[in-house]
Amino acid sequence: MRDKIYMISPGKTKVGKRTGYFRMTTKNKRTMTEKLKKKYFDPRAYNEATGKNGMHLLFEEGKL
Repeated sequence: MRDKIYMISPGKTKVGKRTGYFRMTTKNKRTMTEKLKKKYFDPRAYNEATGKNGMHLLFEEGKL
């Protein structure tokens, strides 16, 4: 059975606060018992190297 899960971005804004950006996806809890981590694009995250917003980050599974 596939359950919906909440993927939360660890990205920060220019001020240093969390972006609050998230994505929804599904996973099979029988075959994947550990917490899911997947790389997605966060358009609100501030990239210090380029000085612009938007970067790919490793999103982590959170509570729904």
